[in-house]
Amino acid sequence: MRKRLIFAVMAAVAITSTVPVSAQDEDATKPYVYAIYYECDVTQQELADEIIELAYKPSYDAAVEAGTIDSWGWLAHHTGPEWRRLVYHSAPDMTSLLASLESVNAGVDETYPEMTRALGGICSSHVDYVWRHITGSRKGSLAEDRGTAAMSVYFECEMSGEERADEIVEEVMKPIYDRYVASGELASWGWMEHIIGGEYRRIATMTAKDYPSALAARTAIGGELRENHPEEMNEFRTICGSHQDALWEVVFEKP
Repeated sequence: MRKRLIFAVMAAVAITSTVPVSAQDEDATKPYVYAIYYECDVTQQELADEIIELAYKPSYDAAVEAGTIDSWGWLAHHTGPEWRRLVYHSAPDMTSLLASLESVNAGVDETYPEMTRALGGICSSHVDYVWRHITGSRKGSLAEDRGTAAMSVYFECEMSGEERADEIVEEVMKPIYDRYVASGELASWGWMEHIIGGEYRRIATMTAKDYPSALAARTAIGGELRENHPEEMNEFRTICGSHQDALWEVVFEKP
């Protein structure tokens, strides 16, 4: 599964390389995120956290410090779908994203082979996604502080209307979300597009100091959008009519 995904990403890299320089400059502030969503044995998932801390965290931290990647994180399931753990890392382009994935994993496999095998036994199933940042509070950089309580909303969207959905997020939703970040009710928010992966086409993220704050902000923002922008919200729901919510605990993250 991983090899098939790598071939698909390499094809996407080739396509990206043909984009005019001006368009590439415009996209320079839209980093890519490689996310691996794991299904794990719930009786041993805390052991998986320990393996990540001992074997993987030093390598990922070193990659951030060296500038190979912008950021990385290991998140634990709180509420939502079958995924129990999530590891992600971000980079400014897909070439760097893919190269860092290979180098970190190769180094850990060589140094801690027993731990990597144990992790594979605990979290034996996974799905890979590559996302690209479109807009959000962090102005294209994922290497900024976030809250420890994270919420993700995974959308299934009509591909023919995705660009319009992005416009609604940018023009209608962004000012409201930014206001909640400025007030401290949210720590961050973001909107990313599907590049490679499963059925979800867009992901909305937000973080806060705790889950009650995140949920309260989401409820208040939703009410404001429905009251003040009913037409745009109806249009958005027509395009992205199905979604899955997830609450995550940020276990490790750098920076």
